[in-house]
Amino acid sequence: MTECNASENLIQDDFFPNLKSRKIEVDFNGGNVSSDGGVLLLRQVDRKIKLLGRASKILDRHDDRQKGKTEHGTYGMLVQRVFGIGCGYEDLNDHNELRHDIVWQTVAGEDSELASAPTLCRFENRATRRMCMELSSLLIDVFMESFENEPGEIILDFDNTDDRIHGKQEGRFFHGYYDEYCFLPLYVFCGEKLVAALLQPSSEDGAKHAGAILKMIVLKLRAKWPSLKIVYRGDSGFARPRHLHWCERNNVQYVVGMARNATLEGKVSTLLAEAEREYEESGTRVRKYTSFGYSAGSWHGRERKVVAKAEYNEHGRNPRFVLTTRDGDPGDIYEKGFCPRGDMENRIKEQKLGLFSDRTSAHKWWTNQFRITISCLAYVLFERMRNLALKGTELAEAQVGTIRLKLMKIGTVIRRNTRKIQFSLSSSFPYKSIFWRIAETFSSG
Repeated sequence: MTECNASENLIQDDFFPNLKSRKIEVDFNGGNVSSDGGVLLLRQVDRKIKLLGRASKILDRHDDRQKGKTEHGTYGMLVQRVFGIGCGYEDLNDHNELRHDIVWQTVAGEDSELASAPTLCRFENRATRRMCMELSSLLIDVFMESFENEPGEIILDFDNTDDRIHGKQEGRFFHGYYDEYCFLPLYVFCGEKLVAALLQPSSEDGAKHAGAILKMIVLKLRAKWPSLKIVYRGDSGFARPRHLHWCERNNVQYVVGMARNATLEGKVSTLLAEAEREYEESGTRVRKYTSFGYSAGSWHGRERKVVAKAEYNEHGRNPRFVLTTRDGDPGDIYEKGFCPRGDMENRIKEQKLGLFSDRTSAHKWWTNQFRITISCLAYVLFERMRNLALKGTELAEAQVGTIRLKLMKIGTVIRRNTRKIQFSLSSSFPYKSIFWRIAETFSSG
C-alpha cells in the first residue's frame, strides 16, 4: 500500500500531450489544497441557525461511550456526515481521505485528523428510536424558527416516496406496485421548508403514521401560535377517515385528493359532457369546476365537501376530485389550493438525488432513520442558504446539486499556522459576489 501511494504521487509527464512548446506534468504533491472550499459557507449557515450544535447535544445524551476513552466528539462526527452529504460525499469510506483535509478539520472545529469510516459507522449505529424522535422534534423547532413573524397560515404537504433497498435490512418488504424491495419514507414540507421525515416499511399503508406525525407537528405549532391556521394537504392516499376526523375535531383544515369512483364521476357527468362539446368546437383543453356534498360508506353517514375538476383534453375525459373543508371558488381551491402540492416532488427529488436520503443501506432500522435525518439536516442548511442569501441571484431557485457544483466545489489552497488559517480560493472563481453575500448574510456580526 505504501508503494502504491508513493507511485501515485510521482510526477507523470507521459500521459498528457504538450501544449505548444510546453510539457505538461501532473502530480499529487500540491500540499494543502482542497476542492471543497465552499463548505465554509455551510459552516457559516450552521453557526447562524445553530442547527448541528443542538443536534449534537441530543446525540450526546444518547452517547454511551466512556468519555475518557473517546477521541472524536459527537459534534465533529455529525459535521463530517452532514457537510459531507452536502458536498456530495455519500459514502462513509470517503472520509478516510477527507479526514486529512484541513478544510474539513476546520469546519468540524478540529486541528487534527477527523474520524475514520469505521468510527463514523459506529457513530451511526448508536442511533435509537428515542434519539431519532428527539431529532425530529428539533427539525420542527428549526422550521418554526425560520419565520420572523407569526404566519397567518401554514400548509403542510404530506407525501411518500419509494426508497429501494439492496440487502437484508430490517423492515425490508417487496412492494408490488414498485416491483422491488423498498422502504416508503414519509416526508412533510411547507413550501420549500422541511418539517419532518419518517422512515416507513413498504409492508404498511404509506399514510399509516401520517396522523401521528400531523398531531405532533400541530401540537408544537399551536403551542407557539395558538391562533395559527393549519392546512393538511396530500394526495388520495392521505384521505383516511381517521385523519380527516382528527382534523375536523382539532380545527385543522384539509385539502386532499380523492380517488375516482362511479358515484363521483356520475355527479360531474353533465359538466364533462359540456367540456367535451366545447373541446370539439375549440380543439383546446377545457376545464370546468364544481363542488358538492358526498358521503362515503366508511364515513358512517358524515357528508364532506368535494371539489371536482371536469376536464376534457386530447386524451379524452379527465375528471379529478379533491376533498376539502375550505371555502371559496371551486376552481381556485383546486388550482391554487391543491395543485401546488406537486412542487413537493421537487423537494423530495432534492433529498434523494441531491442529498442521498435513499442511502439506507445499513442493517439496523434506526440507523437508516438516522441517515435520513442526516440528509434532512443538510437540506435545512441549503434551504436556509437559498431563501435567506440567494434571493435575487441567478441561484435563487437552484436545486441542491446546482448549489453544490457552483458554490461548494471551489479549489482552495490552505495555509495553517499557530496564528491563523488562511484559505486562498481560485482567483477565477465566477461566483465571488454570491460567495461573499452568503458569508455576510450569515455572519455573527
